[in-house]
Amino acid sequence: MKDAPYIKTELSLTAAEANVQALVFMLPILVLYMVPYALLWPEQFSYQVIENFVLEQGGRVLFYPFLMLLVFVLGAVVHELLHGLTWAFFCKQGIRSIKYGVHWRYLTPYCHCQEMLPLRPYILGGMMPGLVMGLLPALAGMVTGNLLLFLFGLFFSIAASGDLLVLWMLRHAKSTDLVQDHPEKIGCYVLSRR
Repeated sequence: MKDAPYIKTELSLTAAEANVQALVFMLPILVLYMVPYALLWPEQFSYQVIENFVLEQGGRVLFYPFLMLLVFVLGAVVHELLHGLTWAFFCKQGIRSIKYGVHWRYLTPYCHCQEMLPLRPYILGGMMPGLVMGLLPALAGMVTGNLLLFLFGLFFSIAASGDLLVLWMLRHAKSTDLVQDHPEKIGCYVLSRR
């Protein structure tokens, strides 16, 4: 298999292009999450409940922007760690094959797997943050009616829009293909057997 000839196809976007194209995934996520939550817990969207919440919080409301920024920054770190740890599990060199950084121009953190992976492990690593930090907390919040947990999951599902974009770019790949993370752009190279 190592010596088999492959066709190498680049599927990538710049960080700026990816940020714009990922917007396409945000509206469906909002609809798929918000509609069921509002149907299950309509009382949480009444003016009275929102007014009571704000009054109960008093001066603590001023603390929320700082707390939200902290959750966002720590969440971005955990998001990238989830990519890396999942991919590292399938890499021959383990965690040594994973590189982390930030595209400072776009304030976009990244995780780069330096080894070539089979399609399924690559996809698993790509979807892990959206699943663990997005979908699962949102579903738990939806089932329990915990609005903060639901909003946490909604936010981190939207934050995984870029990952969904890369997975969408791989929709025509075959299970026998190998995937190499792109070292500089958002996306990857797909190696298909001739």
